[in-house]
Amino acid sequence: MKQLFAAVLLCLALGASAAPLPATGTVDVLFTPWDDAEGALIRALGEAKQSVHVQAYLLTSRSIARALQDAKTRGVAVEVLADREMLEKSEKSLLPLLRDGGIPVWLETRYASAHNKVILIDAVGDQGIVITGSYNFTWSAQARNAENLLILRGNPALARRYLENWQRHRDGAEKMSGAP
Repeated sequence: MKQLFAAVLLCLALGASAAPLPATGTVDVLFTPWDDAEGALIRALGEAKQSVHVQAYLLTSRSIARALQDAKTRGVAVEVLADREMLEKSEKSLLPLLRDGGIPVWLETRYASAHNKVILIDAVGDQGIVITGSYNFTWSAQARNAENLLILRGNPALARRYLENWQRHRDGAEKMSGAP
């Protein structure tokens, strides 16, 4: 008990907002352009049974957009948060396609850059998957850039923390205009 108390005090002293989470589950580590990060991400989306929550800086990959649409077609609740400025700058953004396909899209406007690159799959429950890293959801991220992608499975506490953060961001975001 003294160790837990000391750990909490140390986190508060260092300015940490929460206690460390236990390291459980598995980690897939991929580096582009050598590893097929996009393929691993799409396979993980194919496992979704209940929900997919996306935080994207930029989404131009047709394959990832298709996998999100396929999940929605299977009855999975899919929701997307994205950086508004990147939507406005990129003519190749697939956010309008997702929105027009019935996937709710919110745009983050509060930050200089909403630079998160996160996908949460079935984040509530024991089988949640957290996907994160520098990997943008673009063709270039796989084919031209040096990026990293982590696929974290079997850590329910981690998935819940990421989902809480996703919800906090969505609460401060604006629904994309023209949304059905």
